[in-house]
Amino acid sequence: MSKIAILTDSACDIPPELERKYGIDILCFSIMLDGKSYTERKDFSFEEYYDLLRNAKGIPSTAHVTHLAFCEQYCKYVDEGYTEVLHVTINSTGSATYDAARMAISMLDEERPGHKLKIHLIDSHTYSMVYGWYVCEAARKIRNGAEVAPIAAWLDSVFARAEAVLAAYSLKVMKKSGRVSAAAAFAGELLGLRPVISLIDGESKVVAKVRGDAGVLPALVKFAKEHRGEEPEYMVGTTDDARGEELAKLCKKELGCAPLCIFKLGAAVASNTGPDAIALVYLGQPRR
Repeated sequence: MSKIAILTDSACDIPPELERKYGIDILCFSIMLDGKSYTERKDFSFEEYYDLLRNAKGIPSTAHVTHLAFCEQYCKYVDEGYTEVLHVTINSTGSATYDAARMAISMLDEERPGHKLKIHLIDSHTYSMVYGWYVCEAARKIRNGAEVAPIAAWLDSVFARAEAVLAAYSLKVMKKSGRVSAAAAFAGELLGLRPVISLIDGESKVVAKVRGDAGVLPALVKFAKEHRGEEPEYMVGTTDDARGEELAKLCKKELGCAPLCIFKLGAAVASNTGPDAIALVYLGQPRR
């Protein structure tokens, strides 16, 4: 009889209640900020991290989950009698986490010779609940009796379409992180411009600039309407509940339905956009 584990990393931003509901195992990133080390999901809440960013003198750096940590988790699965693991990671071009998992798979053969654990490793090519939501959906499907292999193929097809468009209301962190140049950030702050950024296959690109806060949400909806595929589903990511609800209300009017969820942007995204950001997630046309 199959015994299946679902594994991911803390950049997924899956809320604790869904983590517990679906029995998802999450290994956490370490974050260094102003000389102090933190463990995501353990040492701060979403809101506490936003406050840390607002008061920080420097920029945060993240340390990926190591191959040793993954191998230890795989060994645990073998020892506990698991037969399969569905393992989804953060975008491989922006983090070494996926490569660490591949290394751990090779190490497992040495640590547990002759093991029968089958590991389905998937690169999400994205960040936050853009993959976290679908990890939860995969866990739900498997709990309801679906086999892992077709679910893994389904995830690959979803991640080949998943896209996000986001904006930051303050350019302070983006300037420090290098996402926008100091000159562009200065001009943006002076003129009240807000960059609108697409996030597709882990690559970010400024696709528009709007003047003032009032233009941000309509610009996000406009981009999503122009680029989404046939599926009506979408999600809202935010660092501010009121703005998230406002975007959801506008989307319902313009896109014709309510969002799948409104989620909080975690450390992986906020470390680059800053603590005052908002995002719209949707499924576009297949890219692979």
